Formats: sequence, C-alpha cells, structure tokens
Amino acid sequence: MAKAGKILLSLFYFKEKPKSVFAQINNSIFAKTRINFRLNHPSMENHQFRPESLMMSYGYKPELSEGAIKCPIFQTSTFVFKNAEAGKRFFEVAYGLSEQRPGEEQGLIYSRLNNPDLEVLENRLTLWDGAEACAVFSSGMSAISTVLLEFLKPGDFVLFSAPVYGGTDHFIKHVLPQWGIESASFDANDSEAAIAAIIEAKGQKKLGLIYVETPANPTNALIDLKMCKRIADKFSAPDKPVYLAVDNTYMGPLWSHPLKHGADLVMYSATKYIGGHSDVIAGAVLGNNALMTRIKTMRTFMGNMMSPWTGWLLLRSLETLKPRMELQAQNAIKVAEFLREHPKVEKVYYLGFLEEGTEQYAIYRHQYHSPGAMLSFDIVGGEKEAFTFLNNLKLIKLAVSLGSTESLAEHPATMTHADVSQVEKDKLGISEKLVRISVGVEYYEDLIFDIERALSVV
Repeated sequence: MAKAGKILLSLFYFKEKPKSVFAQINNSIFAKTRINFRLNHPSMENHQFRPESLMMSYGYKPELSEGAIKCPIFQTSTFVFKNAEAGKRFFEVAYGLSEQRPGEEQGLIYSRLNNPDLEVLENRLTLWDGAEACAVFSSGMSAISTVLLEFLKPGDFVLFSAPVYGGTDHFIKHVLPQWGIESASFDANDSEAAIAAIIEAKGQKKLGLIYVETPANPTNALIDLKMCKRIADKFSAPDKPVYLAVDNTYMGPLWSHPLKHGADLVMYSATKYIGGHSDVIAGAVLGNNALMTRIKTMRTFMGNMMSPWTGWLLLRSLETLKPRMELQAQNAIKVAEFLREHPKVEKVYYLGFLEEGTEQYAIYRHQYHSPGAMLSFDIVGGEKEAFTFLNNLKLIKLAVSLGSTESLAEHPATMTHADVSQVEKDKLGISEKLVRISVGVEYYEDLIFDIERALSVV
C-alpha cells in the first residue's frame, strides 16, 4: 500500500523530548487526549463523554488506517524505516540523544517497545480509572511480578493483605525470597496500629511496597485503602517512598477506582472482566506517568509485552464491558439471595449482605459502586459435600478464573489457593466447605435452577 509507511509513521508523534526509548511511550498522540475528548461538532464542544461512550473510538483515527472503522491488527514485530536517516533519527530521539524538533513525528521501532493496538488499548483503559498512563502485559501474573520486581530490592520487605490470589501468594512467599525480599501480611481484621507494629517489627526502613487485593480472593473481605495510604505515607522517606499497589481484578475497572482512594498503582488480570470471554490471557497496570515509565522500562527488559492480537481482542471486549458487568452484578444479587435462604448453605460471602454499622460496610460504601458479581459460600458439610455440589453443576462450569460471560465455580482450598498454608487457610476462612462462584450473563433463573439441582444431590 502506498500509504502504509505514512500510516505507521503518523500513528505516533512526540511533543517533548523523551528521556529514553521507554519514556516515548508516555508521549504518544493517544496519551495527549484524555476524557475531555470532544467530537468535532459545535453543539458538542462543551459535552464531556463517559468512558463507555468512548470505548468504540477513543485514541484511534480511521483516516490513518485507510478509513477502517476499527483499529487494524498490527501483527508485526518490527517497523520499516523509510530510509537509514529516518531510522537514525528515530533512535536519536528515542534514546534522548537529540531533542525532538517542533512538529516532528516519531515513528515506530519495535513491538516490544510499543505497538499501535496496545497504545490504543492502554489509553482507553486509562479512562475508566482516571489514570495518566497504562501498561498492558501478557498475563495478570506478569503485571503483578513486574510491579513487585520494579519497586522492591534485596533487603526490602513487601507488606501485603491476606488472602490474595494463590499465584500472587506463591510469588511473594516463594519467589521473592530468592532475591532477598521478605514479606509480612495483614488482613481485614487488623487495625492501623497493628499494621504499623508489624512494619516496625520488620524494620520500617526496609518497607518497600504495600500490596493490597480488595475485595480479597476468595472471601470478599475488604481492605481500607485510605488507611493503607496513611501507613504508606507514614513510613515513606524522601529517598525511599513507599507506594501502594492495589489488585482490583475482583471489581474490574467499573465498580471500584483505587487511584481515587490513595493507591499509586492499580492492577488487573485483564483476562477477567476486561477480556470477559475466557479467550485471552492478559494483564494491566495503571498509574501516573512517572511510575508507569518505570514499569514500562521493566516490562521491556522482561519481555512480557502483550501481543497485538490479544490487544485487538481486548479492544473489542472493552466495547461491551459496562453492559456485561452490569448484567453480571444483577444476576449475582439473585443468586446470592437464593443461596442465603437455602438450608444446605451456612453462610454467603457477598458484599451486598454486609451489615450496616459495621466497619466492612463503611469501607464498602466508600470504595465501591456495586457489590459486584463474585460470591462465595460455605456449604453445610466439608470437602465431600462441596465436591458433590461442584460435580453436579451443568450450566455453571467447574473451572478457575472469573469475570467472564459464563458462570464458573471452583473450590479455593484445593484449587486456586492450594499452595496457601493450612494455618493461613484456617485463619482466613478458606475452608474445605467454601465454594466460589463467578456469576456470568446467563438468565438468572437458569443459574438458580442449576444451583438448586446440584444442592439437592448433596
């Protein structure tokens, strides 16, 4: 195509001199327009569009891609330079060897650094959380591990909330110690003073990062983010700030926005609600430009960049994110209410059932817009009864993961949290009778029928 080179080169330009090849990613044309995006029409000049309205168009110009209504898949590892002089110039600017000239466009170099599909995706994701920048990854765990490795060094310790996703728990307890990084945990029952005492006992100068997953997986316990931010600020030093990183996977980008409650970084397994169809593995991290430049630098060297094809699939999923999640939340209310009244269910762990006047309810009202679509329950009995229930589900699938269109059920104690010590499981309520359900978009009466029939066999 005669315009191919021009199209690729026109996708990005930089107004300021990037400090490095990694800084350029934050200065792309897509990052220059935020949520105050305006349509080119006089009557809409003062109208501010909501994220769900911008998911179909934000950050993409059809005229730069032969008029295609949707962003094409840029399935390429590298990008062709018009000539040697152009290639030389791209690297001079990318590595900060030369200042960018006024009006000069910066071209693409290599997909491990940036790619049009991923740039569009990253900037659309910033709209939900109100973040300055985003980095997408090949998996949720690659996003988590990159954050932990970037902000911790030998001799540090990470303070984390418990319980967390089983993979995160394993990485913190078994992988980080190989690099001389220790850990300490707290849970929703610990007070601010108790958490501060944990830090002082470990050595406050060694605190490198506070890592929180809220609601907790799989108990739905809530952690007060403003409290965590106060603790982070208390133990920060001018030469060693303590950042607060929050895994927001359970609530997706719709029902909670941790950056607005003091978090420095918010992370997602984009496999879950963002992807929402059980057909991709992906992750994302969002925050301010300075922190995200560090994360993107680490991502480049770790090589855990998302593929263009996965990025394109997520762009497609973002268009239906809000209606999917809203329907899932509506279904979850019906399922939770049914379970609460069933004689073979001891207790339902669901945010919509938190009692007014409790600390957990106060956190919920402050931090969340919905009780979400994740719930767990204790079945009367133990592992045998839980397995009987799971083995007799038909519509709901017995599988790990969450946030997809189909409903899923699993047994945390022997599956997602199998590697967590028995002492921790007992302390946190991850018992043999606990079952976790991710509610999908099916008709709620069919979900209830399936659950009722499976319980009848127990």
